[in-house]
Amino acid sequence: MTSRAGNNAPDRDEVMAWVEGVAAFCVEEWGLPPITGRILGLLMICDPPERSAGEIADVIQASRASLTSNMRFLTAVGLVRKVRVPGDRTAYFRIEDDAWQKVIQRKLDSLGRFDAIAERGLMLTGADGPGAERIHNAQRSLTWLRNIANDHPLGP
Repeated sequence: MTSRAGNNAPDRDEVMAWVEGVAAFCVEEWGLPPITGRILGLLMICDPPERSAGEIADVIQASRASLTSNMRFLTAVGLVRKVRVPGDRTAYFRIEDDAWQKVIQRKLDSLGRFDAIAERGLMLTGADGPGAERIHNAQRSLTWLRNIANDHPLGP
């Protein structure tokens, strides 16, 4: 991988191993396709932080069609944005500085939505019915996690 920043570029093989580690994490933890994780990994580590679709495809060895659909997804969910350079017709992409905060906040928000589901479950089982204790345990665990996040908010 070439760097436009100068001679202090990290070793390409090491960078690609790291990108693959990000991809594996995204697959295992979030069920995303490997290419999505590779895009995120590359955009986190590249210098300068913007890359064209062609550059991304070349580095991660992806087809343009697959890359395009994944870039659309990452842009739609707000993790990656398109950047234009004055005088250059090429569109570049960069990961949002707060991308990981957005991912975590979405996860926390989804935990809050579980409360309504749990309440409906308790209405079905009754406060002491079968499954009620498991539902209460899930609520307590998710409330605990949300409280930790609220006590230690993510910031810039």
